[in-house]
Amino acid sequence: MRRALLQLALAGGVAISAVVPWTAAGAARGLEHVTFFGDSVATALAEDANARRTISQGIDIDLAVAPCRRLEELSCPPRPPTVLEVIDQLGSSIGPVVVIAVGYNDPEDRYASEVADVLDALQAAKVKRVFWLTLRASRHPYLTMNDAIRAEAAKRPDVSVVDWNLYSRSHPEWFQDDLVHLTSAGALAMATLVNKQLLAAGVAVAAPRVSTASLPAGAVGHRYALRLRASGGSLPYRWSLSGRLPLGLHMHSTGVLDGTPRRADRGGVYTLVVRVIDADGQTATRKLLLRLRR
Repeated sequence: MRRALLQLALAGGVAISAVVPWTAAGAARGLEHVTFFGDSVATALAEDANARRTISQGIDIDLAVAPCRRLEELSCPPRPPTVLEVIDQLGSSIGPVVVIAVGYNDPEDRYASEVADVLDALQAAKVKRVFWLTLRASRHPYLTMNDAIRAEAAKRPDVSVVDWNLYSRSHPEWFQDDLVHLTSAGALAMATLVNKQLLAAGVAVAAPRVSTASLPAGAVGHRYALRLRASGGSLPYRWSLSGRLPLGLHMHSTGVLDGTPRRADRGGVYTLVVRVIDADGQTATRKLLLRLRR
């Protein structure tokens, strides 16, 4: 397991600086290593279990989030390391893919140059892809700062803009009273948006899906054998099901359904919900009907 590179500090019960390795075994499974830099807005992703689970799907992610974090200028109290400082501290352990959601504490008039400085530092650290979230434009300066993000991204083919401002525009319920910090629903929404962008870019591994669309009919007293199929996700798969099988049939964790049915219920139709889980813990289910002739 990769160790956290910065220690978790507490001030008034609030985590102020941490690198949280959420899927520490991901590298061993061949998942892309992603480092997420965030300020107090993004700390909600680390604090909410559903958001953590969602953003980590199909990637090996570190959440480097801290309240009051700034890009380059000395962070506001409690003075967590700036993004530039964390990049330097992480060194070669930084992910080849980086996500940035920082800016709410940064000065408007220097934000454009600081975005450029951070991107230069990431390039020097051999980061291959950067995804930069726009700011929720609850104040006019954030509009200018969003323009700075887009302008710098337009110069760099390895930088993609993730438009959190647009995505969240019609959802006041995602925000606390300041219209910036996130509720639990907002944390899940941001996690969902980021993971979708990483999936679309080929960074995240797609969640598995059950490919088997139907089950062939069987007959009492006759051998039955079928292997369920899935696609996506990370191998190996493990299978299970809910629902009652006919006496004599068995479901194996490999996805094999086999045996010799001994009898059939009246009607001879069995409703089964099959479930596949991949190596990253991502799951998919599908309802299938098994018809058994007497």
